[in-house]
Amino acid sequence: MERNRGAKHQAAKFRRRAVFDWLLTKVVGVGLVAACVISFVSTQVTLMEKRQEAAELEQAIEQAKEEQAELQKFADAEDIEEYLEKAAIEEHNYAYPNERRFFDTSRN
Repeated sequence: MERNRGAKHQAAKFRRRAVFDWLLTKVVGVGLVAACVISFVSTQVTLMEKRQEAAELEQAIEQAKEEQAELQKFADAEDIEEYLEKAAIEEHNYAYPNERRFFDTSRN
């Protein structure tokens, strides 16, 4: 009888260990799946941000190319005085003496 009691105790101990191992495996599995999902979502968010940043950089490159083409056109021109005059008027709001400028303020 004593021997049977030890076998039952040993079997119960084995079952508890098996249940603990099963539960631990499930918890670890769920944790790994959750970590993978979080990592995937985080990577997707970063990817979208980088794509947006790349689109903005592409737009800046196109704008710089247009500006460079315009500057190259003026640099290749024979009459640099005309370019300087246009730049002074447009960028620095210079004017000739006794020149009157009219600005349309109705759009503001």
